[in-house]
Amino acid sequence: MNFEKWQALGNDYVILDARALEFELTPARVRALCAAHTGLASDGVLLLSPPAGPGFVADLRIFNPDGSEAELSGNGAREAILFLRRSGWTEHDTFSISTLAGEIRATITSPTTCTVDMGRARTSSADDPSGTPDGRGELTADGRAWVYQHVQIGNPQCSIEVESEETLEQLDLPAIGPGLERHERFPHRTNVSWYTVLGPHRIRARIFERGVGETSASGTGAIGAAVAHVLRGGDSPVTVVLDGGELQVEVGDDLHINLTGWAVPVMRGTIAEELVEVLRAAE
Repeated sequence: MNFEKWQALGNDYVILDARALEFELTPARVRALCAAHTGLASDGVLLLSPPAGPGFVADLRIFNPDGSEAELSGNGAREAILFLRRSGWTEHDTFSISTLAGEIRATITSPTTCTVDMGRARTSSADDPSGTPDGRGELTADGRAWVYQHVQIGNPQCSIEVESEETLEQLDLPAIGPGLERHERFPHRTNVSWYTVLGPHRIRARIFERGVGETSASGTGAIGAAVAHVLRGGDSPVTVVLDGGELQVEVGDDLHINLTGWAVPVMRGTIAEELVEVLRAAE
């Protein structure tokens, strides 16, 4: 079973071709693949298969390291897109892939960069059923009140502005993140981003991903923070400075989103038969 591992801003995924799998990719098998010492040490798995419908180069499924399936990942999507182009799935520089969140359209701008049309963000959705139309709300988690902005961009985002870089860096995300991710307001859990404003076009953000925990970067997390910034008077495009690097988010007047960033391969190889046996045995 062959694989490639890619990373974008330190957010790494194992990429698999579904045609090479002899079994279903269950949550237990995803956890075994992503395990740090006994697996491939990954932030998740990208599973690619030939498209089920016309107009797409591939169908993409995205799995978190806890085995849950994500609707969308900005970093994962760029890794998959650049992998597809390099691997000969298409010769075009502009093409679409299908995800649980719907169509994602990509434009490759260099061997390591692309711009992804992520569709329109929304401030109201079933992921925050008691929320207001503008997505603004307040909740209490772990004894602390947070003012947040709900953003739905294929997956749910909870974006929170803090007053300074110092405050942002002092946040203990592993301690405070789970209470927000699993807050009763969010029936499907939520991704969380904290950000502070550096300038009209620039913010600094830290990310706690649903099913992952604190991560060096998240494309959709960056989008959530950028949309929150623009809704509060910031200017588009927004450069989002993350622990792993920078992403550019273009936010249209109608909240249409274009995400630009890089992704590169880390390794490629064959999964050892011993690990394949572990995967076969997993339920």
